[in-house]
Amino acid sequence: MIEEIKIYNQKQALDDQVICDQLAKIIDNELTEAESKIWHAHPVWFLDGNPIVGYSKQKRGIRLMFWSGADFDEEKLNIKGAKFMDASIFYNTISDIEFDDLILWLKKSREIQWDYKNIMKRKGQLVKLH
Repeated sequence: MIEEIKIYNQKQALDDQVICDQLAKIIDNELTEAESKIWHAHPVWFLDGNPIVGYSKQKRGIRLMFWSGADFDEEKLNIKGAKFMDASIFYNTISDIEFDDLILWLKKSREIQWDYKNIMKRKGQLVKLH
């Protein structure tokens, strides 16, 4: 885990910090080719400059968001974005994280992608990459 994500996680309440640390560890282990950084104040992982997955603290808990998750066809990723192709799940305890689901979603995040990297060039139009 890179230092700036460690710092982000350490700023969270203890229960949330444990969730964030676990998410970062699993994402780093599964998306070994991804670049991670703090983007728009939250940890995000990118493949070839395209945002894939990230998390943030929100009122409902720690939100794990997949930028192209609406196309994953996964019932548990039930918080869908209204404007884009994202989908999310909220975690409130470490036991909420289902390892097998998360591994599957990370695999799908590699295989199913919309081109967010070039969204500005296309004036807000999303194009499917995979």
